[in-house]
Amino acid sequence: MDTPYVSLNQWLRQQFQTKVIKLSLNANLGCPNRQNGKSGCIFCSAGGSGDFAGPKEASITAQLQQQKALLAKKWPSARYIAYFQAYTNTFAPVDVLRRLYEEALSFEGVVGLAIATRPDCLGEDVLTLLKELSKRTFLWVELGFQTSKESTARSIMRGYDNAVYDQAVSALAACQIPVVTHLIFGLPGETTEDMLSSVRYVCRRPLWGIKLQLLHVLRQTPLAQQYETAPFPLLDQETYLDLLCRALPLIPPHVVIHRLTGDGPKKDLIGPLWSANKKAALNAMQKAFVDKKVRQGSDIFAKECKNYFPTAFLSCRKTGFDI
Repeated sequence: MDTPYVSLNQWLRQQFQTKVIKLSLNANLGCPNRQNGKSGCIFCSAGGSGDFAGPKEASITAQLQQQKALLAKKWPSARYIAYFQAYTNTFAPVDVLRRLYEEALSFEGVVGLAIATRPDCLGEDVLTLLKELSKRTFLWVELGFQTSKESTARSIMRGYDNAVYDQAVSALAACQIPVVTHLIFGLPGETTEDMLSSVRYVCRRPLWGIKLQLLHVLRQTPLAQQYETAPFPLLDQETYLDLLCRALPLIPPHVVIHRLTGDGPKKDLIGPLWSANKKAALNAMQKAFVDKKVRQGSDIFAKECKNYFPTAFLSCRKTGFDI
């Protein structure tokens, strides 16, 4: 089927010839941006942006078993990506990380690892471990970047500057480890051009996948306190769809789209409330792409961006997608 962008589901199915599902894990590793008096990124929930991950008290195996049991009836032949999602999943001694990753890889049906972390938590020892594992299994590293606007990064308490991100993606690319970068649209004070500039910024650098996320204001976060004290405008659905229609053409056709929207726990969501109906939001998104004839990579900027991961396994083969 012809689609206007390369989705992660589409790409994984093509590579593995079956349904591949991410199983979200909480390794309870914490975050350096929440230590020594730091409150963390202002939008981050108490669950470390892993609100739908397994319970932190359970072992990695137990979390995988629990989630697989919920999915096995619908997709009996599926394979799985063990997704270390909550908090910072390289924030531990290497021997601890090795044990956690190996436990996940030993689980029946797991064909790869996805590791969410911070660009400032990728020391040489961690990179060596990841490079070693990537030779044995499919592995990607997901970096929370959120914005390229340095003043916004400071206001959201991101905790590092853009140069740290640049160094991290260069180091991962040198190890031939795929990079997935997470951006947030709708951060306080950002203009449309600021958000599109962030897309251009990450697409000029090593990038295999991208996640685009609508800002959610969640209860019990510093952002929620800020919103209640001095409310700022949240993106309505029409504005967010327009942003996606302008961003997608900027993303090179070799980049895999991991997300075009996101989930916030409904019980904690202060806004935007329209995003709570994810099915309706996704349907509206697809309709907007068709109506506006939007296609990933159609902008001249995207066509000039390099593919930093040209290996056979990471090549974007035909999937009914064409520019």
